[in-house]
Amino acid sequence: MVSGKRIFSDFKVFSRGYLRNKFGLFFGLIFPVILILIFGAIFSGGSSGTVNVYAQNQDTGPFASPQMDIASKFLTALNDSGTIKVITVDASENFSQYLADHSSSDGIIIPANFSANYLAGRQVNMTVYGNPASSSSGIVSGTVNGYANYFNLNYFQRKYSDTTPAIIGITSATVNTQQTNYIDFLIPGLIGFSILTSPMFSLVNISSEYKKTKLFKQLSLTPLTKIEWLTSKVIWYIVLTIAGFLLMVGVGVFAFGAHVNLAIGLIPFLILGPMLFAALGMLVGTVTKSPETAGVIGNIVTFPMMFLAGTFFPISTMPAYLQTFAHVLPLFYIVEGLNNVMVYGNIPGALIDMAVVLVITAVIFVAAVKLFKWRED
Repeated sequence: MVSGKRIFSDFKVFSRGYLRNKFGLFFGLIFPVILILIFGAIFSGGSSGTVNVYAQNQDTGPFASPQMDIASKFLTALNDSGTIKVITVDASENFSQYLADHSSSDGIIIPANFSANYLAGRQVNMTVYGNPASSSSGIVSGTVNGYANYFNLNYFQRKYSDTTPAIIGITSATVNTQQTNYIDFLIPGLIGFSILTSPMFSLVNISSEYKKTKLFKQLSLTPLTKIEWLTSKVIWYIVLTIAGFLLMVGVGVFAFGAHVNLAIGLIPFLILGPMLFAALGMLVGTVTKSPETAGVIGNIVTFPMMFLAGTFFPISTMPAYLQTFAHVLPLFYIVEGLNNVMVYGNIPGALIDMAVVLVITAVIFVAAVKLFKWRED
């Protein structure tokens, strides 16, 4: 029978010991703040690789020949540029809402009769969506403008007459204008970083050391059960995570003017995240043969998630194979969920991430409790 009194007693003992450990407090609370200060001060934004851009083609034809479908040719040219990857959106969709639902600020709308107006030499405007403070939006608008100029010049050269050349104009629009700069995306990433490192490294070390020094064997002689012991650690790291969350958001907002949405949808990630990685750290520490082996395996599990789960850089800038790999990392869904709530306000997307994290957490927690033994065989 699980006892809340025993959990609370173990929680008090563990938290007092942790608070006396300046090294643990530094990496649990201060180190992520230092990263925010460093990255916030020197990172002006920047992007590399192909930028994903949603495009809605409202120029549906019909066309006498493929050569007259200028809208499709324009989108194909953008996609072949190597700078933009065009993702088409059905013409029936509400485009602004579609961008918000997909946590994106970059998009293009090609209006109805685009091809006919272009071929007739009439003014035609397309709308480019973007966030003015985002470096990717600058890349998108610059690329679209460049290809618009190319198509205009191509039309003029084909006419060889005094007919007024077609001008493809660009109308700017924005979504998610609350966003400011890189710091808005850095804060959720570093919160995820903190959720990963503090419980994971601590429980790996504690579990392996307790096993080596026979402290688990001594604990087996007390009324405390395995699940109570693990639950008290999970509760502590939830408290530590919430404290770190408030500290990092405060620094981001007051030091760099970050804009983040503080919504109730953040709470499940701040609870499930520490629970997941505390259980994973305990699992690694208790199933390995020595503290040294546990440390190596813990690093092998942790370091890919630090850099490939979107903590410091968006995975959209990574090669396709790394993006695929990122989707198997538990931390990816925590960071993506935090971004969906804090940056994009995309609650449906956050609910999907939350469901994935819940399933992974349940599996890891049950496995940790089942495989955790007070005594060695």
